[in-house]
Formats: sequence, C-alpha cells, structure tokens
Amino acid sequence: MAMEEAVDSEMSLSNMVLGFFEDVERDRRPENDDDDESSSGGGDAAESKAFWETQHSKLHETLAKTSPTEGRIRADTEAIKTMRAAAGAACSCTGRAAAGDCRRCMLRHVAERLRDAGYNSALCKSKWTRSPDIPSGEHSYVDVVVQTRSGKAVRVVVELSFRAEFEVARASAGYRALVAALPEVFVGRADRLRGVVKVMCAAAKQCMKENNMHMGPWRKHKYMQSKWLGTPERTAAAATPVVAAEVAVGSPEKQTKFRASMLSFDFARTAVGVV
Repeated sequence: MAMEEAVDSEMSLSNMVLGFFEDVERDRRPENDDDDESSSGGGDAAESKAFWETQHSKLHETLAKTSPTEGRIRADTEAIKTMRAAAGAACSCTGRAAAGDCRRCMLRHVAERLRDAGYNSALCKSKWTRSPDIPSGEHSYVDVVVQTRSGKAVRVVVELSFRAEFEVARASAGYRALVAALPEVFVGRADRLRGVVKVMCAAAKQCMKENNMHMGPWRKHKYMQSKWLGTPERTAAAATPVVAAEVAVGSPEKQTKFRASMLSFDFARTAVGVV
C-alpha cells in the first residue's frame, strides 16, 4: 500500500481536487433529493440493476481481450514498477526520497527499463486544447510499439495508475464495483483501451445521474479519450545499461527469443499509427 501511495502521489492530489468539486456539487442538492431517489419506483431500480450488470459484462469482455505480447509487457511493467519502489531510489525531479517518489520519474524509469528489455518503448505526453465541452489538459503515460505479422506497427498503451483515473468521490455501489474491476496497471492496444473508456464514461454518467450530480467535464468521454487516444508527443527512452540488482526483466535468453519472435504475434489486421 505504501508503495502505491508513493508512486501515485501526484495522481492522488489530482483526484482529491476533482473529488472536492464533486462533493461541493453533491452538497448543493436539495435536502429532499435523497428521498426522491429512494422512492423512484421498482422500475427505475430494475433498470439501474440491468445497466450495471451490462456494464460489468462489457468491461469484463473488453479486458479479457489480450495477446501474449500484451501479457508479457504487463508482467515486465509490474515487475519494473515494484523493483523501482522497493529500491528506494530518489526522485530525480526534486531529490526527494522514495517515499516522495513522483509519477514522472516512475514513467521515465519504466520506459527506459522496458527499452533495456528489448521493447520499442517511449514516454508519451498528450495535450489537448479547450473546447466548448471540455477544458484543456495534458497527460503522460508510456507506450510500446510492436509489429504485427504483416509488419505493421501497433501501439500498446501502458498506464501505471489506470484505476485511479476513474475514481469518483462518493460513487455509487455499482460504479465502485466497476472501478475495482479495473487493473491498476493497464497494458493494451488503443482499440481495447477505447472500449474500456467508453464503458467507464457511460458508467460515470449513470453514477452522477443516480446521485443527482452534475457530471464534471473532466469525466466526459471526450476528455478521458484525449488522455491516451490523441496524438502524443513521443520521447524515446534512452538506452541505458541494465543494473541487475535494480531490475531484471526475464533472462537474456528470453529477451533474445522475444526479439526474434516479435513478428509472430497477430494483434489485429488494422494498423494503428500514433493515435
């Protein structure tokens, strides 16, 4: 638990701010709103139950679609993240100890170590401008570019704090269960990520509706998609020597085999450029 808190300290602060606004919005509701909601009738309760069951089914189906290469990248990412936190490394941004480690350093470290392990990894930053629907913003994550059998490039998105991205203050039981079903570390192609975002944003909208709350623009589908599915600034990780005591992602023999068999994995027929 302490390790996750150290890695996601910046994410937690962001969620606290957003949660504050959602609490304020909820507190503005008329006092009789809860009574109205509880007496909305059996029909509404049945519809709500059906909705959450459907969303759970869609989420499970989408998350289950994975490839051997995605599974390998996920396992290596989780190992790197764990070793980084356990090593007690200082934050290169501020010089803080591991207890105050930052998301930026962790992202950079994961991108570099994945590259050391033979992956075409990079640190990505998405930026989007303000529109009538959503505010401007930016988001950093890691991606890995792999090749299909046909030689086409496919991006695999690596998000280290995926579950935290969808947490909502005072969420309904149905929404909390969906968030709990999300992986802490998400590794997947853009099309699968797009499906997960669609499910979770529809669920967030229903959650706000059931709680008689206004849905903040930072919860909207367009805003959430912009975090990972826009056109990012991609900075290739520097190839640095691997320190065995710090991280060991598989054996040298396995890494060589992985490089030699990259073209044997069939992710999809459609090529995904930098999206």
